[in-house]
Parts: sequence; C-alpha cells; structure tokens
Amino acid sequence: MSQFVYLYRLPPMPPASPQVIQERIQTWTAWMKGLDAKGHIASAGHPLKLAGGVVREPNGSFTDGPYAETKDVVIGFSVIEAKDLEEAMALAATCPIVGPGGLVEVRPVAQM
Repeated sequence: MSQFVYLYRLPPMPPASPQVIQERIQTWTAWMKGLDAKGHIASAGHPLKLAGGVVREPNGSFTDGPYAETKDVVIGFSVIEAKDLEEAMALAATCPIVGPGGLVEVRPVAQM
C-alpha cells in the first residue's frame, strides 16, 4: 500500500444553519468510518482554520493567507492508504465535499 494526502478544498460559502452543519458532520463521519473499516485511513488528519499566512522569504516575512487570491481554500487534510493513485482517486470521488462545489486534491506521499 502507498500513502496519499487528501487536501480538501472548498470555495468560500455563506454560513450554514446548525442543522446543515450537523448533517455535513454526520455525512463526513460516515464516509471516514467507511474508509477506516476498509483499512484506508493512515491518519484522519484535521480540519484547518482559515487564518494563517505564507512564508516566502528566508528572513521570515510572510503574507496573509492562505492564498486569498484563489477560488478555493484548503479546509483540511487526511492521509489515505491505497494500492495506487487510481484507487486513491476512486476513493476521493466518494468524498462528501465532491459535488457541492468542493474538490479533493490527491497527492502521493514521497518515500524518502
């Protein structure tokens, strides 16, 4: 098995109602439990806050971020185990974020 990082991206959206948020949490939880039951979760990862910055210079200066000029923002990540990139992409296609404007960036983890 190889490892892949899933970067969950979502465009800025208006605030959701508590009921919609609860439904999304339940859908995500069920999806993650399904992947875990099949042995695909190496690390469930964490959601990411929208605050942060980008360091571009060795002197430590940074710009506000993350990447405010982009159309979508990374909102979280997971590390997945799959036999190959094709399987990792197929698993990502079942993610609840895919469809309602979001996407999953799939990146192989390099072995060093």
